[in-house]
Amino acid sequence: MGRVYIVEDAVEEYLSQLCSQQASQVTGLIIGQSSAQRDFVVMAAQTPQKEQSSGAGKSLDKEWVSEHARQVSRMLPGGLSVLGVFIITDSDAKDTLTTLRQLVFSAEHLISSEHLWNPADDDITDFVTLHVNPKTRKTVCRTFDVKDPKSVAKPADWKYQSRLCSSWATVSCWLNVDLLVPLPENRTSTQGIDECVKEGLTGWAHRIENGVFLIDGKKLPDNLELTEGQKRNVRQVYAAQMLITPDEQRIADVVQRCGGSVSIRGAIHSRAYLHSNKPKAKQAEKLLKRDAVSTVATRVQMLLEELLTSEEESKSSSRDMTEQLSLPCRVFCPVKAAGPLSVCDYQFSDEGLSEMTDRLKEMLDIDAAEEDLDTSQETNAEVIASEVAAAPAVETVEVPESKKSSYLGVAMATAAALLATAASMLYLSDI
Repeated sequence: MGRVYIVEDAVEEYLSQLCSQQASQVTGLIIGQSSAQRDFVVMAAQTPQKEQSSGAGKSLDKEWVSEHARQVSRMLPGGLSVLGVFIITDSDAKDTLTTLRQLVFSAEHLISSEHLWNPADDDITDFVTLHVNPKTRKTVCRTFDVKDPKSVAKPADWKYQSRLCSSWATVSCWLNVDLLVPLPENRTSTQGIDECVKEGLTGWAHRIENGVFLIDGKKLPDNLELTEGQKRNVRQVYAAQMLITPDEQRIADVVQRCGGSVSIRGAIHSRAYLHSNKPKAKQAEKLLKRDAVSTVATRVQMLLEELLTSEEESKSSSRDMTEQLSLPCRVFCPVKAAGPLSVCDYQFSDEGLSEMTDRLKEMLDIDAAEEDLDTSQETNAEVIASEVAAAPAVETVEVPESKKSSYLGVAMATAAALLATAASMLYLSDI
C-alpha cells in the first residue's frame, strides 16, 4: 500500500486557480510534514517565473526549480518541509513521470546539502509528485524514494480535508549561541571562510543533537503523546529548553596558527510545529533541534553570500579588517489557511518589511500585508564601536537578539557577560 497524503482544502483551491490561469505548464512545491503513518500537506507554491527565460516550448529548467526548493526550505520553521513537487500540464501523466522524478531527486539533493544534522532512522525519504490536468482537474499522485537511485514510482493517495491544521501543536524556545570558529592563515576570500564556518557549525549542530531536551522544564519519555489527557482540537503551545554538554576540547586548550576567527553569538528564536495526530515528545525534540541548527546556519550562509557578492563587485580578494556584522532577524508570517502555522523570512538591518512581503509573494505565493508579519520575537543587535577596536583579527557576526531577552540588546564585550544574563537558554559556555 502506498503513502497517504492528507491535504488542506486551501491547497485544492490554490491548484484550481493555477489551472484556470495557466497558459502553459506550471511547476511548484508541495509543503507539509511527514510521519510514519501519513503525510500532511498544508501549502503549495508555484515556481517563480524566470526574468530571462531561455529556450522555448515546454522544457523545464530543473536547476531553477531546485533552487526555488532550496530557498523555500530556508523559509520553513521546524516541522514543515518541502515534501515534493507538482506539475500542471495537459500532457499525459505517464509522459511527465521522468521529468517529475528528476525534479524531486534534484530538489532533495540541493536541500539536503545544507543540512548539518545526521539523518535519523525514522526520517521519511519518500518525496511526492503530483500531476494535475488543467482541463479535467484529474490528479495523479506518486512517490519516489530519493535515497534509492533506482527507485521507481509508487502510487499514493491524495485526500483533501478541511481544517487540517487548526489544532497543530507549537513548541518553541530561545537559544543563546556563542561560537568561535578559527580561520586558516592562507584564506584568500569569503569562499574560504564558508567551509571553515560550515565545519564549525557542524560540530555545534552535533552537540545540539545530543543535548538534553526539556518541555515545560521536564524531560519527557520519547513516546509520550504531548496532547495526552488534553482537549482535542485545541491548539497547544509548549515552551522548551535545551541543555548542551560543553565541548570536551575547548578552543582555549588548542594551540594552532590561524589567520583570524569568526565569532557567532547572540540569542535566537526557534520554533517547530507538530501535526495533531498524536504528536510525540521525541518528534518535538527532533524538529525543534533541527530548526535551531537550520535557522542559525541559514543566517550565516545568507550573510556570507552577501559578503561574497560585495567582494566580487569590489574585485577585492580578502577582508583584512575586523568587522562586526549583524545577522538577519527572523520574522514570521502566518499561513492564514492553515490555522496556527507560520512560515518565516530573514530581515537584514537595512531592509524594510515591504521587501519581505515581496519575497513571501515571490517564493511562497503568499499575499501578506506588512501588519501580518510578526517581528516581535527578535531584534537586531547593536554594534559597539569600542568593542571592535578591542578585538583585533576577529571577524564577528552578531545573531539577532530575542525579545524574550531584550536585555541582551547590545553586543556584549565578553562571552561571560552574555552567558551570565542568558537565563533558561541554551548554554554554550565552554566553547
